[in-house]
Amino acid sequence: MKIALLGYGKMGKMIEKFALDNQHEIVLKIDESNLMELTENNLKKADVAIEFSTPKAVLNNIALCLKAQVPIVIGTTGWYNQLENIQQQCREYNGTIIYGSNFSIGVNLFFGFNSYLAKVMGKYGTDYDVIVEEIHHTQKLDSPSGTAITIAEDLIKALPYKQSWKNTVQHHHANTIPNTTDEIPILSYREGEVPGTHIVRYQSTIDEIELKHTAKNREGFAKGAVIAAEWIKDKKGFYSVKDMFTF
Repeated sequence: MKIALLGYGKMGKMIEKFALDNQHEIVLKIDESNLMELTENNLKKADVAIEFSTPKAVLNNIALCLKAQVPIVIGTTGWYNQLENIQQQCREYNGTIIYGSNFSIGVNLFFGFNSYLAKVMGKYGTDYDVIVEEIHHTQKLDSPSGTAITIAEDLIKALPYKQSWKNTVQHHHANTIPNTTDEIPILSYREGEVPGTHIVRYQSTIDEIELKHTAKNREGFAKGAVIAAEWIKDKKGFYSVKDMFTF
């Protein structure tokens, strides 16, 4: 399979390694130094594009891939307010898109466990309150993480007494869950070189239940993106990474 990498930072280089290990070929690598090479003709050399750039660049990259009729795996977040527009564009071009806040297999299993647990906990009303915590390296400037947003939105779907989420950047770890009424707190911490830790905590007056995923490195994200490229190569349509998994 021939792959175009749109975004060639740390993640792009890691994706390249996994792609080559799986006998794929990288035919195009785009970063800020060679943007002039990002053309429809160059994209057409690829069977699939993997997009890990920036929120500023991602919409243009999506549009170019749709015009070039190249399936695209989108790992960049920060553009989901345009999700409906992109889905419509995908239909108009009869294109192929798969997007996700996290392509790690372990994280997507975590998403499934989170949704299942939330459905169970929802039966017990407000006896338990819930909070989401995310910890990332200090170079990660945005908060909350896209993964934390996915977690919180899945909780809102399953818990009838939760309607929205609210993010705060924390400097010290919270020992107790704040009184949140219909709002789910997402607490964001930025520490050292942490690749990514996500925690869902349910707490009552008598006990606490915790669901936790800890990434040991960023390799899971890269490996999952290559798997997504393999999965989407011969498909048409608009997909979420969750469509790759069945629970």
